[in-house]
Amino acid sequence: MAHLIRLKTFSETRGNLTVIENEIPFKIKRLFYIYGVDESVRGGHRHHTTVQAAICIHGSCIVSNNDGTKKEDFLLDHPGKCLILETRDWHTMHNFSPDAVLLVLASTKFDPADYIYEEYK
Repeated sequence: MAHLIRLKTFSETRGNLTVIENEIPFKIKRLFYIYGVDESVRGGHRHHTTVQAAICIHGSCIVSNNDGTKKEDFLLDHPGKCLILETRDWHTMHNFSPDAVLLVLASTKFDPADYIYEEYK
């Protein structure tokens, strides 16, 4: 099931520093970021093998998740929040703020055969 983890953040008068060192439960093979999203819904899939970590590093968005037994919405509104999406997690991303930048870390390189687009019934 998808779950949130807190990233280590150091705050002081000069600003904030968020570190990703040992928190991600997989070896990162790919990263991408989504931004400039209108009212569109992104995602709409799960994976055969890819595990992902999603961090809204600026602005906010909602990730709606369905793992086949439970549906849950996650608000990503702080760069210290990281949502881990397992292979069984069919998800969509929506309600992007105009300034949102969603960073996604993936455990595999891109492979179109890894995507499952049918949502659980």
